[in-house]
Amino acid sequence: MKKRVLNFVLILGLVAVLGFWIFSNIQNEFLSLAKTQQLRLVSAIVDAFPDALTEQDARGPKARTDILEWLEKSVKNGGGKAAFVLGVPMPGESFEAIGDGSLIEIFAPQSPFSSESIKGFDNVAYDETYRSAKDLKLGNTYYALFFAPVAQNGEVIGALVAALDISEENSFINLLILMFCLAFAILALVTWQVSFSRDVITGFAVLTLFIIAAVFVAYPLLESLRLSFYQDGVWTLDIWKTILTSRGYRSALSGSIELGVWTATCSTILGFVFAFVCSRTNIPCKGFITAMGTLPVISPPFSLTLSIILLFGNNGLFTRMGLMPFSIYGLPGLVLAQTIGMFPVAFLTLSGVLAAIDSTFEDAALNLSATRMKVFSSITLPLALPGFLSAWLLVFTISLADFANPLILAGNFRVLSLESYMEVTGMNRLGHGAALSMVLLVPTLTAFLVQRFWIARKSYVTVTGKPSGRITDLTTRPVKIVLVGVIALTIIFLISLYGTIIAGCFVKNWGIDYTFSLDNIFEAVTRGKDALFDTLALSLAATPIAGVLAMVSALLFVRKTFYGKRLLEILMMTPFALPGTLVGISYVLAFSKAPLILVGTAAIIVVNYTIRELPVGIEGGMAALRQIDPSIEEAATDLGADSAVVFRTIVLPLVRPAFLSGLSYTFVRSMTAVSAVIFLISARWYHLTILIYNFSENLRFGLASVLSTVLIIIVFGVFGLMRLLVRRNDNLTKTIGA
Repeated sequence: MKKRVLNFVLILGLVAVLGFWIFSNIQNEFLSLAKTQQLRLVSAIVDAFPDALTEQDARGPKARTDILEWLEKSVKNGGGKAAFVLGVPMPGESFEAIGDGSLIEIFAPQSPFSSESIKGFDNVAYDETYRSAKDLKLGNTYYALFFAPVAQNGEVIGALVAALDISEENSFINLLILMFCLAFAILALVTWQVSFSRDVITGFAVLTLFIIAAVFVAYPLLESLRLSFYQDGVWTLDIWKTILTSRGYRSALSGSIELGVWTATCSTILGFVFAFVCSRTNIPCKGFITAMGTLPVISPPFSLTLSIILLFGNNGLFTRMGLMPFSIYGLPGLVLAQTIGMFPVAFLTLSGVLAAIDSTFEDAALNLSATRMKVFSSITLPLALPGFLSAWLLVFTISLADFANPLILAGNFRVLSLESYMEVTGMNRLGHGAALSMVLLVPTLTAFLVQRFWIARKSYVTVTGKPSGRITDLTTRPVKIVLVGVIALTIIFLISLYGTIIAGCFVKNWGIDYTFSLDNIFEAVTRGKDALFDTLALSLAATPIAGVLAMVSALLFVRKTFYGKRLLEILMMTPFALPGTLVGISYVLAFSKAPLILVGTAAIIVVNYTIRELPVGIEGGMAALRQIDPSIEEAATDLGADSAVVFRTIVLPLVRPAFLSGLSYTFVRSMTAVSAVIFLISARWYHLTILIYNFSENLRFGLASVLSTVLIIIVFGVFGLMRLLVRRNDNLTKTIGA
């Protein structure tokens, strides 16, 4: 062990010495080049001095005007500040100067730069240019200070004092220091893993995930939080005072919570109806009901909103027919749009819970003459309560973070996600937008943590031995008719919404001119082909990265034990609870400056897709791994396989369904992303959903319908392929009896 420690210290020492030597050489070479450029600039300014002026002439009013113009031009062309001193003053002598007052002040005897001024004027007297050994700080900016002789007819008539901004130089040096420190830290961690880790591959995997989580999760959030305390470069609490005391912002917060409560309640009830009918009854066409129940969750976020406007908007079909008793814009329209779009989350959550309930207790209660309603209310519903609350909190979280629906349907109804977007894009106040997103994070993160760490840990175990292979149907015929009626109405409404989108492709201008036309298709394809290509390319790039990272993370969290495991898991799962606006704003703040300037590139969009959808893949992978006996992997390890071989040949094949589900989910969510990506798009890299939104805002509903239809076809194609690749295990299917 001592030998390993000694080798570790020696390697780090050697790397530190070598790194310092490389850094010093790069720094000195860069500063030398920068100084040469600065001297050339000062020389060019001196050469531009007004001709035919003697020292006596320079004291005249007209000459002073010419000199001031010369100084202003030199500052404008070269940057920084400039002043002209008449003659060459000796120490203690009075002098006359023209130009920037802040520079003239440093010549005073009591100035900290008085000694440098004496050296500078001494060099000027010998017709030499002098660069101050110390940098001059004025305000928050650093300058390189130059004293250059100005001569006419071989006689020095004065001195140019030029302060050139060296902020970019200092930024480069600081970046260089940061890069070398990061390189040294990474090399130190790698050396540590190689020297002391028993499982090097696992160590590198953990190290890589920690770096990813630190750079792309923690760092952007800290930058966003930091900016909320800075205004005009000064630390202040004014932003938070404004947000916490403003009635408008408090109204937006209460609006977000009100919308979340309504949406979560309606979605959970509707999702429970779908889940109960599909899991606990023996009605036919369950496959069709399940497909329709999951349809909205895999649709582009603007598609259903767009169709709601086409039907119920100000120029909507039903509105023109006089069948709309209220405006669709505001809270009613948002609740309708979000409920239709989010009830599949509750449906999918509750389906598994209801299907997993062992019917032994229900059969026993029925045998003891309890009514079906009594059995449902006293046994089935309490056992499904964790799933019910979990579904409610999940939908509540998603509703608070939703950005797409309020962007189009909010009207005068204020929500925080939209307020933060308007602060950034409409008012260019990044600090206010970041602070509002942080406020929105409080309820979303609270709901997420309650769902994950409290409800998920409550024990409602009913299976203590071999579970029953059948489920008891608790519904009477009248109840079944009511439930099926609710589902039928929902499905009809969904079909009408999707049908409206398709119909909108073939009319000239929905709401105005319903004449059949194919012009929208040709125009939309022409104008949207670049955005479609960008969206496809970026989504395809992010999908495999997110899939592999999710499976590696799941394997580490389920199978491995290491220091910081809990912290890493929290960091990797945090993006699920973050509002999309907060992610977008945080990424703009963090990656628009050194050391990682990613804003405007494709990389930042790919990173956003990967990090945002990673938690879902991790959850699926963890659930799949917990169903696999670890003895299979242990046997492979005992036979000499390392972690990489075990992962590639055993883990991935066994978790193939979860892996493919994670891939398809990442791809679909990337194709339909809105809230975060709207801050990250650029002229070079655009997104199809943002183009759909722009068409909708400009009342070009036909073009928006065409692009929405194209997006829906792509998404359905991916999920159809997914169904072919991953088939359900018939051995795990339960039968339902009366």
